[in-house]
Amino acid sequence: MSEKFCLFAGTTEGRRLAEIMAGHADLVVCVATEYGEVLLDGISGITVRAGRMDADDMRAFFAENGFTRIIDATHPYAELVTDNIMAAAADRGIPVLRVLREADATAESAVYLSSVTEARDYLMNTEGNIFLTTGSKELMSYVGLDMSRVWARVLPTQAALDSCLSAGIMPAHIIAAQGPFSEELNLAQMRMINASYLVTKASGKNGGFEDKISAAEKAGAVPVIIGRPAQVEGVPLSEAVRLIGKIIDLPGRAVSVIGIGPGGDAYLMPEAREALNLCDAVIGADSVVGCLPFDRPVYREFMPDKIRRVLDDDPSIRRAAVVMRGDIGFFSGAKKLTAALGGYEVRMIPGVSSAALLAARLNVSWDDAAFISVHGRDGNVVRLSSMNRKLFILTGGSNTPDSVMRRLCEFGMSGVRVSVGEKLSYPDERITTGSAGELKDRSFDPLSIMYIENDEADGRIRTGIPDDEFIRGDTPMTKSEVRAVSVSKLGLSPDSVVYDVGAGTGSVSIECAISAWRGTVYAIEKESDAVGLIRENAVRFRTDNVKVVGGRAPDCLCGIEPPTHAFIGGSTGGLADIISALLEKNPDVRIVLNAVTVETLSDASACISKFGFKECDIVCVNVSRARKMGRYHMMNAQNPVYVITMQGAENAG
Repeated sequence: MSEKFCLFAGTTEGRRLAEIMAGHADLVVCVATEYGEVLLDGISGITVRAGRMDADDMRAFFAENGFTRIIDATHPYAELVTDNIMAAAADRGIPVLRVLREADATAESAVYLSSVTEARDYLMNTEGNIFLTTGSKELMSYVGLDMSRVWARVLPTQAALDSCLSAGIMPAHIIAAQGPFSEELNLAQMRMINASYLVTKASGKNGGFEDKISAAEKAGAVPVIIGRPAQVEGVPLSEAVRLIGKIIDLPGRAVSVIGIGPGGDAYLMPEAREALNLCDAVIGADSVVGCLPFDRPVYREFMPDKIRRVLDDDPSIRRAAVVMRGDIGFFSGAKKLTAALGGYEVRMIPGVSSAALLAARLNVSWDDAAFISVHGRDGNVVRLSSMNRKLFILTGGSNTPDSVMRRLCEFGMSGVRVSVGEKLSYPDERITTGSAGELKDRSFDPLSIMYIENDEADGRIRTGIPDDEFIRGDTPMTKSEVRAVSVSKLGLSPDSVVYDVGAGTGSVSIECAISAWRGTVYAIEKESDAVGLIRENAVRFRTDNVKVVGGRAPDCLCGIEPPTHAFIGGSTGGLADIISALLEKNPDVRIVLNAVTVETLSDASACISKFGFKECDIVCVNVSRARKMGRYHMMNAQNPVYVITMQGAENAG
């Protein structure tokens, strides 16, 4: 037998059930008033019956239509309606699914009373303006109060307005509006009337109770809560959808991942607006959902696993909108979120990135610019600024615009031009332009975007840098030609993590940092004088991705992220222990070492056998340099150096 449903609505839960079931079930939706019928406008595939019914009317209606299942999603205060539904359905032997609202939030400062009459008696002994949000039907119960203190928010119907006037509420004190009402709107209305008290029924999350309470707390108004009557047995909306889904095939669940742009309402794309208008719930970080001009149930989550949990736990959310600031393809969490939403239909809706907006504000093109985010992560801002004529940086957390500029100045780049965009698209938007040196002591909003312009940018990937460009002192240094071969053998990528063990002056570290410009190079050196030289050379070559680690390897390697590549320029007799420590961190690490002495070559050969490297390459580099003698040039041979490459140890453990 095919199922035929009768849904008693009139609440947010009722409308959501109607939307979910529409077109997938033989469904008649009953509402008490014509206004309730209006609230169902736009839902196709359902039949709507408007008008009040007592128990006898319901019995006749059930029999006439042959319903097989009844769903009661009426208001928690509509006790008589629920009693009539239960009685009429029992007489016809029709099962009833009662949909309950979620438990209400609590407020520490609230006054809890059992009836409207008790609320009136309590308020008669107080002073200050009163904001009534309990509807129009019981306004006469407040008679006796000084109505000059009272503002009433009611539905925009003639009957509601008549009830206000009959109760003695002044026309200027009537707020006629249809919900739902956001926390922001509640707060604005309470502040407008300077409310000292908010009177509300404990109508549950979907009744806007939590938003009213939080707004009252911010407005400094005391919530006067009329406790919800005891409900009959039932299930929350999420469980009701699960049960209905066992009876009929419900539509698939869709998630719109939306980039809302910089945050200002003017930059919300039409497609994003439509998705937000049609969604059942909005999910996003607290700072993001607060920007939206839409009233929908809100879940303040931004971690992919927690967003997935929200959706899995509430099957009544058939169309979710996950909102993210900026553009979902520009340093966004959308990539990880999409991977976490397997099984859901995911639609990506792009937004305007802050980089695009700042570029437009500055009248500059950005097709030839580089981009980096240092919001919640480290970034090689000096290296990238020195390589690129144009660079956009998203800041956040401890990496503020002023801290970025101080770092540029530390590496000798105080003259680069910087523009900082703060609160783009908002009324208090601010764009500040100057040199890094001029702006480094200013204060900026941490969540900003920077545009750096460097006319002296040098984007060359340099290998074999001439020895005399380095600050050397008395510290040994890997010579230019050997260095070029060694770095070439490492086979670095832009995001490599490199250990330079026995870094000396840091010449190899510098060249690795230039090649691995998105990565990190750890210059490991036990001599304190050499440690200072490495830092000086890092500043000289503007390689802030060189991190100096003072100490003897392998003891000082603990606590450093695993390497993808390692260069060993000096081992002080501990080569096997160093290689073992590297392999423990990453069994597939690519190792290049230089051997100048026969003893080191012998130790390297023993390590190749001990660890069973699948790839092994040994090159002997012989370099001779010309030395002018009179009108002739004679070649002076340097010491031969063995460049040994190893990877893929079979005995890494």
